[in-house]
Amino acid sequence: MCSKIQGSNVSKLVGYTYPKLHKGKEWYVDFYALDPATDTMRRKKYSISTEFRVAERNRRATEIINVVSSKLMKGWNPWVQTDNSRAYVLFEDCLERYLDYVDRMDRKKTRQSYHSRVNVLKEYIATRTTPFKYAYQFDESFCNDFIDWIFLDRESSPRTRNNYRGWLYGFSEFMVARKYIANNPVEKIKVMPENGEKFRKDLTPEMLKTMTKYLTEHDKSFLLACLMQYYTLIRPGELSNLKIGDISLKNQTIFVSKTFSKNHRDADVGLNKIIIKLMLDLDIFKSTSDCYIFSHDFKPGKEHVGSDQFNKRWKTMRNALKWSDCYQFYSLKDSGIRDLANSEGVVVARDQARHRDISTTNRYIQKHDVQPGTLNFEGNMVYEKPKAKDDAKDK
Repeated sequence: MCSKIQGSNVSKLVGYTYPKLHKGKEWYVDFYALDPATDTMRRKKYSISTEFRVAERNRRATEIINVVSSKLMKGWNPWVQTDNSRAYVLFEDCLERYLDYVDRMDRKKTRQSYHSRVNVLKEYIATRTTPFKYAYQFDESFCNDFIDWIFLDRESSPRTRNNYRGWLYGFSEFMVARKYIANNPVEKIKVMPENGEKFRKDLTPEMLKTMTKYLTEHDKSFLLACLMQYYTLIRPGELSNLKIGDISLKNQTIFVSKTFSKNHRDADVGLNKIIIKLMLDLDIFKSTSDCYIFSHDFKPGKEHVGSDQFNKRWKTMRNALKWSDCYQFYSLKDSGIRDLANSEGVVVARDQARHRDISTTNRYIQKHDVQPGTLNFEGNMVYEKPKAKDDAKDK
């Protein structure tokens, strides 16, 4: 047992194991290589067709082993698609190098601004579930997710979002010039219009009903996330941190801790009866209290999953419904505030959203009791448990 553990540690230190031929009903060559993104040894397999004669299979296996062994010894990694010799430079080192460059700039205001943006970028990296360690991971997908996070999770204006895009473009040029990456991943990210009108639009009552029907039939776990966004008005970054133990069925509330809330204050938020109804249908409360409500695949689990999963699943649904890009996951909050204010009054909506008072924009409103109007407000996303097929036939 001890020798196996030591062997595994040595393999991880080297970064790979040598390819090996396996014979049986299936012939294949496999080996393990370190995936820098997850810091684990992952298995790579090459199958050899059993249609070949035994001699031909052995010949092909020998060729695969020789070629793969040579590539591995030269630094090739099957999990990293790059020819850049600096691809494995730690991203943290890239940032430190960049800040050294920034500190030599003339204008103090520019230096402070760029330092602030780097801190925000680090904050975003800390929210990701997939480890982010190396320069090669700084790609278009990462940059897109970061810009979305700035605009949606941080509730930034289009101008702020565009300013971050501009800074990220410049930082990417720095990365390219120093051979950390081959191309600028921000080039294809478009600038958002800043004509005073919000790019993000709220959803019409008809759209909300269409979405609820679609998700009830195809993705009830994500429907719960959408109901939470619409009724509780809790931000995506906060939703990702909520645990089952934060729910009080007796008080019909959910607790948002100051450790992850945007305003850094504890709050009890009203939990609508429609949300509780779906939670019971999904057997949410059969999981232990320390489980995150939205772990992998939007199901309860012990592992924290970042808020970017909300936007990714939303895009899948949005494409299926053929909606415009202006309708985003955060549109549910806009729609919820609108509908709650129309139904129960603007004060109830303000308190449920934990918004700042207009006359004191720099000060968050103080802690308040849960407004009864939020608990039975129906709005336009009424979830109804599907009837059993047998019941439908009887009718």
